Amino acid sequence: MRFSAVPAIVLVCLTLAGCTSTSGPDVLASAAPSRETTNSIAPPAAVPSSAIPSADIGASGQQVAPSQEVLAWAGPIPEPKAFEPTTRTVGAPLPAERPMTAMMVPPARPPLAEPAVQRPDLPDMDETGQPRTRSKLYGRQFRDAKPINFGSASPQKLPVHGVDVSRWQGDIDWPKLRTQGANFAYIKATDGGDHLDPMFKTNWRKAKDAGLRRGAYHFFYWCRTAGEQADWFIRNVPRDPDALPPVIDVEWNGESACKRRPTRETVLEKMQVFMDKLENYYGKRPVIYTAPDFYADNLQGAFQNYPFWLRSVAAHPSKRYPGRKWVFWQYSGSGLSHGVEGKIDLNVFNGSPDQWMRWSAGRPSNGMMAAND
Repeated sequence: MRFSAVPAIVLVCLTLAGCTSTSGPDVLASAAPSRETTNSIAPPAAVPSSAIPSADIGASGQQVAPSQEVLAWAGPIPEPKAFEPTTRTVGAPLPAERPMTAMMVPPARPPLAEPAVQRPDLPDMDETGQPRTRSKLYGRQFRDAKPINFGSASPQKLPVHGVDVSRWQGDIDWPKLRTQGANFAYIKATDGGDHLDPMFKTNWRKAKDAGLRRGAYHFFYWCRTAGEQADWFIRNVPRDPDALPPVIDVEWNGESACKRRPTRETVLEKMQVFMDKLENYYGKRPVIYTAPDFYADNLQGAFQNYPFWLRSVAAHPSKRYPGRKWVFWQYSGSGLSHGVEGKIDLNVFNGSPDQWMRWSAGRPSNGMMAAND
């Protein structure tokens, strides 16, 4: 037993010595493929990665096999700082001692506003359902350089008067003009496809500041396409929800450089193109302004669903435009008023103050545009 054990011990020692002398680090490293993928050596599969601190890997000094990829960052691996002792100032709170209430409690939300109640029966409700501030209506105090006796159909019997203006009225005192009875104003904006009234922007701003309801009008030029003229108007007239509907002014003008007088069919076609573009852009059906001769040539029986603004300075509109419904009547081209130098066109709305509030807010009432016989 003693003799047989000695050779066995000697054999084991020789075996271990052989392993040590013939197997270096390079051989061991080449025995299995490298598992490195990015910037660290992966731990053996048998040991969970969470059990090996990253600091031990950085300090191990393990050699990287030649087959391993070169790291993009080759500087020394920094030691982790999470477990190093920190210097604490006496009296300073630890992070855990800081108050957390302000961070965890969300700010109180304001209460939600109740939905507005729509009241379509009231003429003075705005689009949010809130009471609309009713602008004060001023009585007519205009004078006339060439007064006309309209008899029992006098425009003075209607309560809502206004004016239309252009560059020829010069610098207007809009607050003064309003107190004289100008409750609304139509302001010359454009004509043709390239002309802008030089006073339009000033009048547009000042009329609104003075409390007038105002709209813009375009003088139609028969030697230019309707589409060009609509685009020019849209380019220059703001889309203001408080503005009155836009106006297309159609008439024969002997002083114009354009002497063309298209056929009735062409006139109606061009007007329709222009009005469709404006209605699509502003969301309001345009008003048609015209004079007796142009109306007789082109517009009798046409555009029944459009509001009309009729010029008739010597008789009631029913005499010049039989059977035609109208919204505005231009009854004088020789008006006089404080707040403006020279003559000014005078107009009147065909309805009561409540009907005016409805129409100017985009809610015309039944019968409001009936012909006034």
